[in-house]
Amino acid sequence: MSKSPRNRTLTVTQSECDYYLNFCKTLKKSVSVDDIKNSIIYGDIYDVVDLLPSSFVSLLILDPPYNLNKVFSSTKFKVLSDREYYSYVDSWLSKLIRLLLPNASIYVCGDWRNSLVLQEVLQKYFIIRNRITWEREKGRGALKNWKNCSEDIWFCTVSNTYTFNVNSVKLKRRVFAPYRENGLPKDWNQVGEERFRVTYPSNLWTDITVPFWSMAENTVHPTQKPEKLIAKLILASSNEGDIVLDPFLGSGTTAVVAKKLNRCYVGVEREKIYAALAQKRLLAVNSNKIQGYIDGVFLDRNMR
Repeated sequence: MSKSPRNRTLTVTQSECDYYLNFCKTLKKSVSVDDIKNSIIYGDIYDVVDLLPSSFVSLLILDPPYNLNKVFSSTKFKVLSDREYYSYVDSWLSKLIRLLLPNASIYVCGDWRNSLVLQEVLQKYFIIRNRITWEREKGRGALKNWKNCSEDIWFCTVSNTYTFNVNSVKLKRRVFAPYRENGLPKDWNQVGEERFRVTYPSNLWTDITVPFWSMAENTVHPTQKPEKLIAKLILASSNEGDIVLDPFLGSGTTAVVAKKLNRCYVGVEREKIYAALAQKRLLAVNSNKIQGYIDGVFLDRNMR
């Protein structure tokens, strides 16, 4: 079946998959930072982690399988008990600590079902700074429950010394009831008909648009994170030239955004199709454009 002309969802054919995998790395022995910087590693994090160098990561972004029944290409994740999920997270998180710089930051994605488990295992190793909740905008309705349309991101650091570029992640919000003083805007701005206020970021994000079929960043990955969401994490908690690691890279959003924002990246992905998708996206990057991020500020959803 052919796609609608407006359907921009990125896919890869089998031949493309083989082609793009040639640009990925596979590890058989220990490597240096220069060996893997700005690379996608095709492999399982359990097999790869012991081959990676120590103390090279400034920002760790983790989007592991949530504790749900989910199919990721050839891999099926089945719901675990809370204790089993704790052990699963701990099994790879404990190995990643060695890779982090003393001033590194960590973000871990989850949802309400596993959020308390994530908190428990994260506080074992890191300083928990905050829990971000973002509105996913999508979600099926429920007859006997509240519609589930939010997810969490836990923000942690290795130490009390860490990067947080607050001025890089301010939000431009529309002003609906503008207050004036002596006829002039008070605490807000006006450009033409547009009335807005640039505000400090909070831990409640309602400005995120989940990729959908007519967006160029959309792929066939079932749990793809928006570029705008990852851009906030990278801008806030890293500087240009820093290395961002994503051990569950999926369709490559973290690597793509890192490249657009002049950071270095290392991604690990075990599924052949997703590693190829990620590489295809990376090779197609020809600008620093990120939906919803203009002139150094993030825009409210559907603002432009």
